[in-house]
Amino acid sequence: MKYDLYQIDAFTDKTFGGNPACVVPLDNWLDDDILLKITKENAVAETAFFVNKGDKIHLRWFTPEIEMDLCGHATLATAHCLKTILNYEGDKILFETLSGDLTVVVDKDLYRMDFPSRMPTADTLPKIIEDSLNIKPNEVLRSRDYVLVYDNETDVRNIKIDRQLFDQINLDPGGVIVTAKGDQCDFVSRFFTPQASILEDPVTGSAHCSLIPFWADRLNKKELSALQVSDRLGTLFCEDKGERVVISGKAKTYSEGNFWIE
Repeated sequence: MKYDLYQIDAFTDKTFGGNPACVVPLDNWLDDDILLKITKENAVAETAFFVNKGDKIHLRWFTPEIEMDLCGHATLATAHCLKTILNYEGDKILFETLSGDLTVVVDKDLYRMDFPSRMPTADTLPKIIEDSLNIKPNEVLRSRDYVLVYDNETDVRNIKIDRQLFDQINLDPGGVIVTAKGDQCDFVSRFFTPQASILEDPVTGSAHCSLIPFWADRLNKKELSALQVSDRLGTLFCEDKGERVVISGKAKTYSEGNFWIE
């Protein structure tokens, strides 16, 4: 049987920027092991699968290893696919997900995603993670992910990971965020996942569920601009709304195609 496949670069307006995600529309759900095999074949950080149920769109996200409970860039990519390729009517898209109902509002070429807030709290960093970092953080917090706070953007850009050590710990399904105040924006970040086929995620929307409330409180402002300073670079527009956060970004279609499963 033939299926459609779209690859979208999320949190960017330039091809080869942001974070690539594959989007696969389905009429009915395939077995989970098939979804995982498709994701491995796609070889990007996340593949989003969705089934349009009429009033809601059932959305699921897979890495090449596991199903995720939340993924920002693949949600943005799905909204972009629905709106610009599949002619979705209306500017408000309601997704049913493992993290509850998520709304994306389309504002011209900007996608505003309403996500849960995950304020991190003070924690202790496992020694394996600490030893794997070439620069030690000033502050350690955790929500789903560890949040490591640094002095400045230069430190975040210069972080190197000793993967042999780093991969000895399993944070399934979380990861490690490194962050600092930005030079040209409110804050910057990078995101690393131990034992994942892709060590550094280029732009991580879900990480901003923790970064937004943290930096909103630290900087005493509700609207913030953010950069994820990976090699591909991603731009995010953020708003703290208490129990929810709004994460906004742009997207660019990279490819459209098909695949076949016998």
